[in-house]
Amino acid sequence: MSARVTTTVAELRKLIDSGQPPVLLDVRWALGDPHGRDHYEAGHVPGAVYVDLDRELAGPPSPEDGRHPLPDLADLQASARSWGLKEGRPVVVYDDLGNTAAARAWWLLRWAGVPEVTLLDGALGAWRSAGLPLESGPGATKPDAEAPRPDLDAPEQDDIVLRPGGLPVTDADGAAQLASRGLLLDARAGERYRGEHEPVDPRAGHIPGAVSAPTGENLSADGTFLPPEELRKRFEDRGAGEAAVIGVYCGSGVTAAHQIAALAIAGFDATLFPGSWSAWSADPARPAATGPLPS
Repeated sequence: MSARVTTTVAELRKLIDSGQPPVLLDVRWALGDPHGRDHYEAGHVPGAVYVDLDRELAGPPSPEDGRHPLPDLADLQASARSWGLKEGRPVVVYDDLGNTAAARAWWLLRWAGVPEVTLLDGALGAWRSAGLPLESGPGATKPDAEAPRPDLDAPEQDDIVLRPGGLPVTDADGAAQLASRGLLLDARAGERYRGEHEPVDPRAGHIPGAVSAPTGENLSADGTFLPPEELRKRFEDRGAGEAAVIGVYCGSGVTAAHQIAALAIAGFDATLFPGSWSAWSADPARPAATGPLPS
């Protein structure tokens, strides 16, 4: 993965002032907090469009596919067009949680073939810290979600056309193989990995063989990503330097995308297991390990 992963606040402001601003996506989401739109309307980067993670960045949940399966490509394309995505127009994504939610949009769009997608480094907190203004209210009105969906094969002028396969994915069987033959990173908090606390999924613990690498440790105190050399050491300490292939999972495939972004900054490519622990733990035939060690 060679494309840039992040955009700084200074770079974003320069783009906005240029008269050719990027598409700005605000992915305000947190586990257990259903008020993302309210947070967005209270204050967002001027011109940003609200993106509903549960409805627009995921398909319907199921035990087989987990709490946040990948959305249907046609649905994702319709959403992307409603956000204002056009061929050749860059996209900048952020949230108010260190980009741990926004990375889902970053990963999905990269997976769907959009080349210029970056995360606002430091997320909304960095914009605020720079003393830059916020916009309140509902923002731009998106097309009716119930309206006829644009034809995938007949885009209008420069409408975005999504093509899957830009980033690799795996399923539960593939994740098990990565844990035994490569490196499988668990991006959840340490207490969930160890099986001490499980707030939402059917069972506690982790995929046997997976290595704990909590997403929060990718970030500096100010919410920006650690420098590339520090991230590289972090992942090398967990075996990334020797692994032929790297996979990542979390609770439902959201914060794992943040881990993949951090790995990319560090110079490593990685595969996402979208179903993650929510799908694995729902299958009673799948084993679960507990404690601080992989097995």
